[in-house]
Amino acid sequence: MRKTNQSGAALITAILITAIATIAAVSMASRQHLDIRRTTNVIESSQAYLFALGAEEWGKQMLVRDRQQNQVDHLAEDWATMLPPIDVEGGRIAGQIKDLQGRFNLNNLVTDLPSNPQGNQPASQQPSQLDVDRFQRLLRHLNLDDELVYAIIDWIDKDENVSIPGGAEDFTYLRFDPPYRTPNAMMASVSELLLINGITRDIYAILEPYVTVLPEYTAINVNTASVEILTALSSDWLAGDVDQLIDQRTPDGFQSVASFLASATATGKISGTEGLSVQTNYFIINAGSEFGRGRTSLYSLVVRDDNGKVEVAMRAQGVY
Repeated sequence: MRKTNQSGAALITAILITAIATIAAVSMASRQHLDIRRTTNVIESSQAYLFALGAEEWGKQMLVRDRQQNQVDHLAEDWATMLPPIDVEGGRIAGQIKDLQGRFNLNNLVTDLPSNPQGNQPASQQPSQLDVDRFQRLLRHLNLDDELVYAIIDWIDKDENVSIPGGAEDFTYLRFDPPYRTPNAMMASVSELLLINGITRDIYAILEPYVTVLPEYTAINVNTASVEILTALSSDWLAGDVDQLIDQRTPDGFQSVASFLASATATGKISGTEGLSVQTNYFIINAGSEFGRGRTSLYSLVVRDDNGKVEVAMRAQGVY
């Protein structure tokens, strides 16, 4: 009887050891499979990112060549043509260049004032009335409250004085949950609008296609500006004027701001040339790429100087 019990115990022990070994082997195999999959994903994602950098370089070279060919930027140029998806070894890339100076630069709303020669009055800031007027016309054209401009001004300017009407400084934001303060500095991303008092996601969705934030004062390129932006340049447009203006600038755009202002449609309706241009320095290159399971969407803010040199000022993945 004792031998039978011992044999049974040995059998159970053997089965248990076999089960444990099997579980360990399966666990090791599963872990190894996951490690291989994880490594593969990292490699494929890295390769997709490198493909996107290649598309970025394509965009930079397009902009360099464009400046070598002429000094005027318009929508009939090669850079404005989307690079369709192209199959490459193991993946695919696509690219698109957009002129950011065809949009309204929100950082234009506040202008710096230098200190006076006597040195008894420090440098300060004030709203740029020309740009405030243009932005308010854009807001009204989009059926948005034009007093939103003052909340944006207070978000950017360095003081704590609330602009009336519609402004908001720290006192307002510190009552939010969670509380936060105004940066009192130039905006770094258009998405900052979502933090500004009075701007909802619905408002942001309407406004976002027509605005940008750039690190310096920039002129609006009248050759690449949309109907909405051109509408914001004047309060004297008649019905159909802006559509006619769009027709007049094709195919090669206005060759100078003077020719734009002298066009039959714009004559006498836009005062001065301040804040207008037919050239662009700031572009966004949107590069999309795939490699295996890896996918990347890369947004590259590039700046082109007067000599045609193009440099990357900022990169963002997924969202710009």
